[in-house]
This record gives sequence, structure tokens and C-alpha cells, in this order.
Amino acid sequence: MSEPDSIFIGGGDKPCALLLKLANRHGLIAGATGTGKTVTLQILAEGFSRLGVPVFLADVKGDLGGLSQPGLANPKFEERAKSLGLTDYRLEASPVMLWDVLGEQGHPVRTTVSEMGPLLLSRLLDLTDAQEGVLSIVFQIADDEKLLLLDLKDLQALLAYVADNAKTIGGTYGNVSAASVGTIQRKLLTLKQQGGENFFGEPALDLTDFMKTAPDGRGFINILAADKLMQTPMLYATFLLWMLSELFETLPEVGDLDKPKLVFFFDEAHLLFDDAPKPLLDRIESVVRLIRSKGVGIYFATQNPLDVPDSVLGQLGNRVQHALRAFTPRDQKAVRAAAETFRANPSFEIASVITELGVGEALVSCLEGKGTPAVVERAFVRPPSARLGPISPDERRKVIAASPVAGKYDREVDRESAYETLNARTQVPTATETREQEDAAPEKAAKNADRETARPAPRGRETATEAFAKSMMRSVGSQVGRQLTRALVRGILGSLTK
Repeated sequence: MSEPDSIFIGGGDKPCALLLKLANRHGLIAGATGTGKTVTLQILAEGFSRLGVPVFLADVKGDLGGLSQPGLANPKFEERAKSLGLTDYRLEASPVMLWDVLGEQGHPVRTTVSEMGPLLLSRLLDLTDAQEGVLSIVFQIADDEKLLLLDLKDLQALLAYVADNAKTIGGTYGNVSAASVGTIQRKLLTLKQQGGENFFGEPALDLTDFMKTAPDGRGFINILAADKLMQTPMLYATFLLWMLSELFETLPEVGDLDKPKLVFFFDEAHLLFDDAPKPLLDRIESVVRLIRSKGVGIYFATQNPLDVPDSVLGQLGNRVQHALRAFTPRDQKAVRAAAETFRANPSFEIASVITELGVGEALVSCLEGKGTPAVVERAFVRPPSARLGPISPDERRKVIAASPVAGKYDREVDRESAYETLNARTQVPTATETREQEDAAPEKAAKNADRETARPAPRGRETATEAFAKSMMRSVGSQVGRQLTRALVRGILGSLTK
């Protein structure tokens, strides 16, 4: 049933397949919880991999690691494959690489603060317009003074520097509010406590590592462990948007290819758009519209089609719609909206069928040869070849060890950057300066003693010898005090930025 230039999704009255040359026109997988979205996502990922297309997908429930293992014998799957005419159906694993922003369940994923940029970082920290303006000033100062912003302690140190020099900076860059700086610092601290500091640093992710193929020609499926990451949904959404932006900015224009260079699946897609400011939404829309010319296909998976803005939804040509429940007015609106996006089939009423679909059934409409949507079909989705469900810790370790990037990102590198540069500006005097101060101290103290000796000592005052001794103590104490104060400042700064 499968063709060399297409991915067989399923069938009913007619077979439903996704043409590989139109796969970069993006797509949508929608449906209520428990209706089969994850299986559809898995069989599409397997299909792309089998045809040599690398895939990236986020595992929000922790059950997609099974793609790395052969499927288990299942009579229902075998019966479904037979009914669909899948004569080449077999149980097999896909080549998989495992990734994790938190560095626990896969290769660490890092980027630098500079690469993230002020716009996405402001969204991650949920900053106001005024606070975003301050953050933009900080990034501009980093550029002008050639300060590397690699990790969170670099950004915290530069924020402290900007706050301390607000009056000087204000004349060139604009007013910097101490309150805004304080708010940003507090939100950075919260981000660190949520594990966000693991995401910022080096070695930074090379996105070309997502585009590898196995020796047998199959594309690697890159699985991001997102089950724990979903506890901080803003970090999850910002990470995905960062990857999308980086791909758009770094990949060359290639036009329409016979097959995509890479396909992204964004599960829980609503998190990308929830509470996003208009400039960010405009950027997402622009990237989705233009990135297909870079050979990248994007597939959003979500419960409700209304979760995706109309400006983005209109660009998703390949669609798989699982069942929706119409219990509330919003649900009913979603059913109508989903039905209206399909090319009608005279054999059934789309809006009615959407609420009747069983588990493993879907309405499918993919783009045809000329790029027009096919008539929607009610289809049974094909069974997957790899295992459904999570993998054991031992299986995970073996997959990580066998990865083509094993060891590349495991050890974090902390090179000299803004934190070290700014700290150096507030260090104690050099050894030469300290010796000069020490050499001058006795002479200064002696002069003070001479002045005291020249005066008659009144009753009750110290003698010249006593005055000399006290002067020496004050001079030495002053030096020690300054050094202790500086050490204390560095200690406090270090505790705030580690």
C-alpha cells in the first residue's frame, strides 16, 4: 500500500496518504484526549524516517521513547494492517536520538542567552513592555561592550552592572528603572529554580545534529523528553520557538524539494500561542509561512483546532482530525470550525462525523499533486511498527550510548564571558598596587606622628609614640577593611549569580 514518495496514513473508502513532496506545506493533528493523536503522530514520524527524512518531536507524556524499540505482537494491529491491505507491515524500531533540556533523560540541549535574544527571553520571563525595554538595553550594551552573554549568571551580572551605572547609561541608551531590573533579576532566579539554567550555556546545540540519517538511509527521530519540562510550560514553548527561529535564520533557501530536510512535530501546540504578544505571534506566522522554502515541514498537534491562530491554521495543508466532543458552546464552535476547514465529501456530514469517530479513526485530508486539498475521507489509521509506550531506564541508557552525538554535549563548558569580565573590573588592587600602598603607609604614618610631636601634648592625650602606633593601626586597618569589603561584595555577587 505504501508508495516510495508518500506516507500511508490509513484508509476507508479510499486510501489516505501524505505526499512527500508536499510534506513541507505543514499540517495539523487534532482531537480530544484519548482519540489517537499520539499514534497518528508516531506513524507519521515512522513514515518520514523510513523515507530518509529526519524528524523532531516533543514527548510531552513520556510515551514516545518506544519508537526506539520494535513493536510487540498485537492481534488487533495485525487485523487492522490486514484490513488496510498493508502487505509490507512489520514490527521494527526506528533510529532515535534522545534529548532533554534538563539533561536527565537524553543529551543536554543548550543555547546561549545571546542566541535566545531579548524578545523570546522576555516572553519566557513574562516581562512587561517596560521590562522588555530594559532587557533590550542590556543586550545592546553587551553588544557595544563586547560582553559575551552565555549563561544566566552572565545576564545577572550585566543587569547588576546596568543598575549600578543607570545614570551614566541613561544618557546613551535611555532610562533604566531599578525596579524593572529588580523584577527581571527575581524572575531569572525563579527560572533557575525551575531548571532553566540548564538550558543556557555551552556547548550550544548544533541544529544540524537534528538532521542526521542512519547508515541504512533512514532519518533519525529526535525525541525531546518534555514530560518534566511541561511543568514549566513557558520554558517548553519558548524552547520550541527558539528552535524554529534558529532554523529559519540559519538554513539556506532551497525551494520545493522532493522531500523535506526536516519535519517538526509540536505537541500541545496551544502553549506556543497562549498569551503571546502580537509581535511574537507575527513572527511565528512569518516563520511558518516562509520556512517551507528552507525544506522544513511543521506539524502542530493539539486538542482543539481553535488553539491555533487563524493566520497559522490557514497554512496547514495536511490535516488529520480525530474525534472532538461537543459538550460546551466552545466545543460546538470547534467542531463547526474544524468541519469548515475540510473539502466536503458528499458521502457524509463532516460536523456530525467528527463527534462520532472512534479511537483510531480520523478524518484525513492531505494535499494532492497540484497542492490542492483532497476531499476529506473517513479513515482507520494504520498501526505503528515500533512499540507504543515508554521505555525502561536501561533501554534509554543504551539508546543514548549508541547515539551518533554521544559525548558531544555531556560536559558543560564555562568559558570567560560577561560574568568574569565584569567581576574583573571590581577586583582588589593588583600585587604591585598593594605593595605601593604598604610602602607608603609607614611614611604617611610617620608624618602624622611628626605633626603630633610638634604640638605640646595636653594632659590625658597620648604620647607621640602612642600616636604613631595608632596611626599605623589605622593605616593598616583601612587597607584590610577595603580588601575585606571587596571580598564580601564579590561573595554576595557570586551567591546571586550562581
